[in-house]
Amino acid sequence: MTSLYHDIIFGPVHSRRLGLSLGVNLLPVESKLCSFDCIYCECGWNAEHPGARRFNPREEVHDHLGATLRRMVADGTPPDVITFAGNGEPTLHPHFEQIIDDTLRLRDELCPTARVSVLSNATQLHREEVRRALRRVDNNILKLDSAFDATVRLINNPQSPDYRVARIVEQMKLFEGQLIVQTMFLRGECNGRRVDNTTEEEVSAWLRLIGEIRPRQVMVYSLDRDTPCPTLEKVPREELRAIAARVEALGIACSVA
Repeated sequence: MTSLYHDIIFGPVHSRRLGLSLGVNLLPVESKLCSFDCIYCECGWNAEHPGARRFNPREEVHDHLGATLRRMVADGTPPDVITFAGNGEPTLHPHFEQIIDDTLRLRDELCPTARVSVLSNATQLHREEVRRALRRVDNNILKLDSAFDATVRLINNPQSPDYRVARIVEQMKLFEGQLIVQTMFLRGECNGRRVDNTTEEEVSAWLRLIGEIRPRQVMVYSLDRDTPCPTLEKVPREELRAIAARVEALGIACSVA
């Protein structure tokens, strides 16, 4: 069963990829707001959440995060990472850059060993202020689930008709390697259509783009939580490891979660 995050700050949780992670949700706490409508999203379909589209105010994010960090540090359990995720795409927030600046100041003051991570679908990379903010965090983790527009439309369902993989790749290249690319591999069926980004055609084309982007790291993973489309299949770990080996053959670190 898919679910939303009903608070600005959530967790901490033990992340498969990031360690003890304290989550920050900039999106509405009673609905989802995203520029994608992924068939695997743990928050469910966009249409299931037609409620208020109110971003959490910058001041509230700062106050809630500061209070939580102070409590965790006092308890002797500071987070390994502060992760921007939540009910949709965090970089949609109109004050995203300023919130990142606030967060970095709080981190440096209260728990300087913690890393700041952003999980993003990369749809807002055309905005210079978003790119600036992402360059300042420790881990800017950007989604690229396929090299093909048709597959992205099937898996991620971008809400803009102008979405093009080639444009996203060019924007990723602006980071000059200071980014992490994250890819969900899956297969199955959704709405009567076959879904599979693990074919040789898919993986080879994706690897070519990874070679162009040259990120400092790639993360590959498969389904681990409930999805709004129930007929999807998890890709076995050995297949993910085989894909990771092909990434590493390019001289790029790759983790399997």
